[in-house]
Amino acid sequence: MHRRNFIKSSSLGAAAFLSNPLFPFSDDPVLGQHKKRYRLNTHWSKADVARNPVNDCHEMVQDSKGRIILLTNEIKNNVLVYDKGGKLLTTWGNEYPGAHGLTLFNENGAEVLFICDNNRHQVIKTTIDGRVLMVLDYPKETGQYTKAEEYIPTETAITPNGDIFVADGYGKDFVIHYDSSGRYINHFGGRGTEEKHLLNAHGICVDQRDPNRSLLIVTSRQQNAFKRYTFDGVYVDTIRMPGAWVCRPVIKGDYMYAAVLQTDSLQGKQSGFVTILDKNFTVVSNLGGNEPKYVDHKLESMYQTEKYFVYPHDVCVDDEENLYIAQWNSGKVYPYKLSPVL
Repeated sequence: MHRRNFIKSSSLGAAAFLSNPLFPFSDDPVLGQHKKRYRLNTHWSKADVARNPVNDCHEMVQDSKGRIILLTNEIKNNVLVYDKGGKLLTTWGNEYPGAHGLTLFNENGAEVLFICDNNRHQVIKTTIDGRVLMVLDYPKETGQYTKAEEYIPTETAITPNGDIFVADGYGKDFVIHYDSSGRYINHFGGRGTEEKHLLNAHGICVDQRDPNRSLLIVTSRQQNAFKRYTFDGVYVDTIRMPGAWVCRPVIKGDYMYAAVLQTDSLQGKQSGFVTILDKNFTVVSNLGGNEPKYVDHKLESMYQTEKYFVYPHDVCVDDEENLYIAQWNSGKVYPYKLSPVL
């Protein structure tokens, strides 16, 4: 589906949902299955909408001080910084109209942020409080781009040595590899018919859970899949997520978390949920979705069962295993918080 048409149709649907929810919210509902069940709090944010509005809440991270950092494309305050209780501590930024991807990296003891801006066609590296350190323009070095407008980066992943991988998720679906200073190294992915190719390379992360082999995990959202690559860009395998338009993968401990923007069967109809996979890439819980079911070791199609989310776009997992869900095109709602139920 073309992004512009999807935004138009889903915006109308989101407005209808907020005024007349399909499933009325119970007080503090518990979502998920098995050992990954969570209690939902839709009123976590204590921000004043009149002073600190949000538009699309795209992504969130937690810094070393325990603060929760939210990125929105509302230029009155692109970055909102909270404590874990939802108190707004500070805000900054009004120069990122297409703010989309947010990655935190510890660079020699100093935390830095990488912001992907769809409208600016750039990746911007900043200090934790917003001072610009580096700007990566469109990757003409690849030979795949003739102008900036062809490049619409959606996410970054940073390796331990500082190398930068940028997913061009709304452009040509390449992953572009730079060194820590921004020097182009190579690129891979892109669209095509082979398994190594990508379609809507929306998210990317570094997976270091195997001590013998670190890999990249890249979202191929319209293929309902994650794909794994070496740092050199060699395709390894595909993790199929049938029915699910998965957003960026987020790894915490042994588990991988992802927002599911919508399902194949209900595109543009607020059909999102949150999915959790174990270290073997087995889906163990769907928050607001069906209980995952495997038949002959193959995952059956997943779908929304409870309309607690409209278009979830990212999952942040804090140091106490709480989840924070940022939502795109969902009536300008602040993020929700989910606390583990033991």
